[in-house]
Amino acid sequence: MAMKLAWVAVVLCTTIAAVCGGDEGLKASFVFGDSLVDAGNNNYLPSLSKADMRPNGIDFAASGGQPTGRYTNGRTIADIIGELLGQQDYAQPFLAANTTGRVILNGVNYASGGGGILNGTGKIFVNRLGMDVQLDYFNITRQQLDGLLGKAEAKEFVMKKSIFSVTVGSNDFLNNYLLPVVSAGERATETPDSFIESLIISFRSQLTRLYSLDARKVVVANVGPIGCIPYQKTINKVKEEECVGLPNQLAVQYNSQLRDMLTELNDNLPGAKFVIANVYDLVMELLTDYRSHGFRTTSYACCGDGGQYQGIIPCGPTSTMCDDRSEYVFWDPYHPSEAANVFLAKYIVDGDTKYVSPINLRQLLEL
Repeated sequence: MAMKLAWVAVVLCTTIAAVCGGDEGLKASFVFGDSLVDAGNNNYLPSLSKADMRPNGIDFAASGGQPTGRYTNGRTIADIIGELLGQQDYAQPFLAANTTGRVILNGVNYASGGGGILNGTGKIFVNRLGMDVQLDYFNITRQQLDGLLGKAEAKEFVMKKSIFSVTVGSNDFLNNYLLPVVSAGERATETPDSFIESLIISFRSQLTRLYSLDARKVVVANVGPIGCIPYQKTINKVKEEECVGLPNQLAVQYNSQLRDMLTELNDNLPGAKFVIANVYDLVMELLTDYRSHGFRTTSYACCGDGGQYQGIIPCGPTSTMCDDRSEYVFWDPYHPSEAANVFLAKYIVDGDTKYVSPINLRQLLEL
């Protein structure tokens, strides 16, 4: 009888890691953001932004190389960070029918291709989940956790055994403020300063709402050098070693204010630990010294067509694809390859304060 009870306890601890109290790794990862970390939510939306067709996912081992809705050839940066921190399984997309019951104890992914901080961002794609909607969905998950674990245990689980990651902001520039033609009138009436201010105000409110739902360990990625992606380089016809100036200038300006805002939240919200992942400088390091990191090109999309850098037409079944995907920093006109994601994730998990501060993610997990 004692042996039978012990076996049941082992099964329960495996199934409901949250209630067993071990410190063997990350219990749950709740992922918010855009196509850089979307795990398939857009598969369930009538959206023009989708990655549910080949050859996307060609190197994603968990699906046997089948597309899952991830906008890369393999794992996203969120997938890899979860692995490095000992998470047992990938956080499933909120909109998937099987993301229910005890599955959510491993975390949930709310990210959506085309989504942004502002509700108007990405409207060119018709449907996408912006940050406000993603937070609405987490509120549903939060209530489900209360039902699964009881209110006291669920609060402990969310506050101490979960990490929240937010990777958003790029679309607010690329598919809003900088969008050719569509935003020309807006850019004429709204200065970069006022646009960035509106982003920071909205994002501060969103992160404060996340805190109100008991999130305490939160990593926020800043906006990368979006002027260096193959799409921007192609439409602006810059040289191979160059990036487009204005998008990068906007990202730097936004990132500076984002850092100040996260410092302010850490000072004013008791028990909060907001960590900034300095993706901008990490990617610039990779682009500057790519050969020493094992890459062959930083300008060309591995999968894409159109223009000098295959940067116009998104990756799909008829796209031209490179031979060795591990040698390309960019998988398609917009998104990093799995090899680049691995590089970035390692620094964010275990790097020093140049790339992740005030502490790295492994230290955040141990709090």
